Amino acid sequence: MGWAPGVRSVVLMSTTGATADPLAALGSLPGVADSVESVRKAVDRVYGHRVMRRRSNEITSEAALRGARGSAALSGADWALEEVRRRSDFSGDDGARTMGAALRLTAEAGQLLSVWRQSPLRVLARLHLVAAADNAERVGRPRQEGEPVDEPLIGLGLPSAAEAHGRLDGLSELIIAGGSAPALVTAAVVHGELLALRPFTSHNGLVARTAERIVLVGSGLDPKSVCPAEVGHAELGQEAYIRALEGYVSGTPEGVAAWIAHCGRAVELGARESTAVCEALQRGAA
Repeated sequence: MGWAPGVRSVVLMSTTGATADPLAALGSLPGVADSVESVRKAVDRVYGHRVMRRRSNEITSEAALRGARGSAALSGADWALEEVRRRSDFSGDDGARTMGAALRLTAEAGQLLSVWRQSPLRVLARLHLVAAADNAERVGRPRQEGEPVDEPLIGLGLPSAAEAHGRLDGLSELIIAGGSAPALVTAAVVHGELLALRPFTSHNGLVARTAERIVLVGSGLDPKSVCPAEVGHAELGQEAYIRALEGYVSGTPEGVAAWIAHCGRAVELGARESTAVCEALQRGAA
């Protein structure tokens, strides 16, 4: 597989002389097939649990709550799960607003599944609008040249607005075109690309993780949304998250493969979390 010189994103790889489906080609990177298979087995274990046959809606609701908590934690609002359950007002300090944004995004994601494959840019704009509704001047559109980006936990170099727009267009074209790439690969690239570009002035991490969820659910890998990757990303920790993202941004086959594997492990941990919820419900403990 050829990596164009200087390119920092797999979605900008030239398809000439390589493959018409660059995302599918990532499935041949070392270890990626194993990650895809491991994720499939983890997801199958959840869906095969006897509780899922009777109480899948409860598992979905619990996964949504835990996923939102995990995503907010990675954006600096690391709250206990019971605190998230207890609170009804998320308009206070920065942490509360971040948690509120994560909860709103999780609720919104399910409404956007049918739109994603036809207009991913429209979905991303909607996600940012939902997350950052308190800043009417800059919400729901990619950042413009010179506008600052509030994403303090992502310390990577920031692409120019023009580069971000171009790469967003390239990502959108790949999603609309479809292809044979495993859901994990597509979800990891969407997630990594949005974090690398930080196309909005705020809430890019929350939006990126929600987009990953949309791909995993909409692809049919996790149709009931019971394997929250956000839980796994939070469990693996901020340091590992940033380190894996740096591998993706490097554009090397090894770095991209490591990022995909990291995302796969996060999905597995999310599946494990929901399996534990199933077990608790079966015991009557939750």
